[in-house]
Amino acid sequence: MGSAAQQSWRHHFAATVALAAPIALAWLSQMAMGLTDTVMLGGIGTGALAAGGLGANLFFTGCYILACLPSGVPVLAAQALGGGRPGEVPAIYWTGMALAVAVAVPFFWASSHPGPLLRWLGEPAQIGADVAAYLAALRWGGPAALVGFGVVRGILPALGLQRLLLWVLPAGVGVNAGLNLWLIHGGLGLPALGLRGSGYATAITQWLVTLALLALLHGRREGRARLRLAGPRARVLGPLLGLGLPTTGLAMAEATLFSATGVLIGRLGAEALAAHMVALSVASFTFMLPFSVGLAANVRVASAFGAGRMRDVQRAGYAGLALSVALMGASGVVLLTAPGAIVGLYMRPGPAARLAAHLLRIAALFQVADGTQTTAANALRGLSDTRVPLGLAVFGYWGVGFALGYALAFPGGLGAVGLWYGLLAGLAFTAVALAGRFVWLTAPPAGRGGSASPAPLRWGRKAPDPFT
Repeated sequence: MGSAAQQSWRHHFAATVALAAPIALAWLSQMAMGLTDTVMLGGIGTGALAAGGLGANLFFTGCYILACLPSGVPVLAAQALGGGRPGEVPAIYWTGMALAVAVAVPFFWASSHPGPLLRWLGEPAQIGADVAAYLAALRWGGPAALVGFGVVRGILPALGLQRLLLWVLPAGVGVNAGLNLWLIHGGLGLPALGLRGSGYATAITQWLVTLALLALLHGRREGRARLRLAGPRARVLGPLLGLGLPTTGLAMAEATLFSATGVLIGRLGAEALAAHMVALSVASFTFMLPFSVGLAANVRVASAFGAGRMRDVQRAGYAGLALSVALMGASGVVLLTAPGAIVGLYMRPGPAARLAAHLLRIAALFQVADGTQTTAANALRGLSDTRVPLGLAVFGYWGVGFALGYALAFPGGLGAVGLWYGLLAGLAFTAVALAGRFVWLTAPPAGRGGSASPAPLRWGRKAPDPFT
């Protein structure tokens, strides 16, 4: 990065977009792989589609949550590079790798024994058996998914190598489609594996994508120079977990909020649940844009913080927030003006479609809030600030969002609409709280009546080295 004098607003916006674009394409490619699985399984039958969809949802939700444990790798690496301590990066990277591999062991076991969870969810015996068969194949991709999501995709932007994502992830969509077609229906000497074939196809694709990224990362001179082989370090594990555990808690709070909302809507009938799933699918797709901006802001804030350039910390965070607001504002306008056309891509006209369109209008209202809260949380993590944001998010999601949604849905009689208004309120509270905390933490001392900045945010000084 350039000198402090060069970090103009224009620079910050351009640099954030340059980081976020490959990340967004990578995550959209991941979603496209899931869509491919859905289309392929739909050709087998509704039972396979239901089991595969539920199994994939359980698997990748678990991956997303557990991959947050080593998510401090890009933060600490960017802080070290920004602070002129490149020698610390190998230990950070390889300790993160060891942590990702370690959590893959219990995740593999859980994927091998989904029965108790499926019974608790009340799934019929046949669906449960099909999900177990699907996960028995998909589980072999767990280690690759955790290493890929938790470490490799994070370290690339921190090293300025995010363009490598463009070389691998889009190609992975085609590979996944070809493997699904082959393994589901058989051919070239292999029998038709049906539902299990789709699981094996996705697992193989996860390995191919992760190994390709690792080969590109370590095969390049800058990758080898910055990530020389080093053993895991106990002194690095503490700071990594200090970032990763609260981030994991936040991911669990958000994932369980939407899961609990889906369970309650399921009690209202099949039409309400179908409408909810359609609206959630659309909202999940649009969320990838601010999520990617947030990851870019995370790295840029961490780098500036490591160098002690607090003005650039401010501007990097504000640029990310502004981009997220702009993107999600435009998304909200689309959802608000054309909900029926969007729902028509998923289902035929009828009561469920009308309810889905209503839920999309509510989703349009929380687009900006959803983008703001994820970008603010990532910017705060770039400052190594995770515990207070966790508390704010848990209260916002559950104390505000779920409680209000339940009250509106059942005592209030609004049903699924009430639960979605609860999501709107919870996301709005969390967005205001997290963005406000970032503004407060990064304000210069004069902005607080001359009081000193809260440690460790000291204007004019570098961020402290967490390993000393």
